[in-house]
Amino acid sequence: MTTGALVISRVPGGSSVGAVGVIDWLMEGDPAIRWQVMRDLTDAPVGDVARERSLVAEVGWGRRLLDLQGEDGRWGGGAYSPKWISTTYTLLDLRHLGVDPAGDRVRSAIQRVAANVTMGDGPWPFFAYRGETCITGMVLGLAAHFAVDDDLGAVDFLLDQRREDGGWNCDWGDGSTRSSFNTTLSVLEGLWQHEQARGADRDVAQARTRAQEYLLERHLMRRKSTGEIINRRWLLFSFPPRWFYDVLRALDYLRSAGVPVDDRCNEALSLLQSKRRVDGTWPLQNPHPGRVHFQMEDGAGKPSRWNTLRAMRVLRWAGRLEPISD
Repeated sequence: MTTGALVISRVPGGSSVGAVGVIDWLMEGDPAIRWQVMRDLTDAPVGDVARERSLVAEVGWGRRLLDLQGEDGRWGGGAYSPKWISTTYTLLDLRHLGVDPAGDRVRSAIQRVAANVTMGDGPWPFFAYRGETCITGMVLGLAAHFAVDDDLGAVDFLLDQRREDGGWNCDWGDGSTRSSFNTTLSVLEGLWQHEQARGADRDVAQARTRAQEYLLERHLMRRKSTGEIINRRWLLFSFPPRWFYDVLRALDYLRSAGVPVDDRCNEALSLLQSKRRVDGTWPLQNPHPGRVHFQMEDGAGKPSRWNTLRAMRVLRWAGRLEPISD
């Protein structure tokens, strides 16, 4: 039984348009948006998707981010800080853009990181980092996406760090046995990226299943003990998400990992549907304060191509998106 019921209402803004009109609007955006729309919403031919994806490193946001890398391989002068312009968070941005790791510019950039950038105590080579659980999950996902050789040390480390409830928490000094939604989702994303790059692994798959259950048992937002919403900021959909949890980020992970939709997703999916503006788009919400290389969108409350793309592909996965046709 849940408490603190959500108030579901449609976000205002503009005149109502159908899914086709929204697709046209999405396709007017950056190549990083366009290729994912083609793959996830319109089922374009594989070759067309690949050609569009190849543009991400050559024009628009992807090229701008790659151009900002220093000769020492770092972005923003640091490995993890300053937020959000450091090497870690810039590579996370590039992963969100879906930049093709096989492209010449991307391979060159990643080679500079691998050869020159260290992080944490030790220090660790960047892609071999083992330390704070949340960051280790992020780096594992980056190594997998950018096709960096990995000796499985990060996977073993993360499997050893699991808590009894099936999730993960960065803070081992608080005496608590409970997991954190923030850390659990970052680790899940990293393990899934690793499996996509390296192939299925029974131990990893079992760990992901348990961690997914940790989130689903709590309906992606509620305390298991009381049914209360844990953090109302999780009901706001940010992009980029950085290290922060929110319901759309969790739903998009479940979609990407092919997790079957069940009744425990219903409240989160209804929340997602309620965020749709009457013009058919979803707004940007709760941008996380910090330094950025540049703004990809117009700001909080304004129509967001990123949130619209992610919302539509989640609703398609859940069977809640109206058919898209001419």
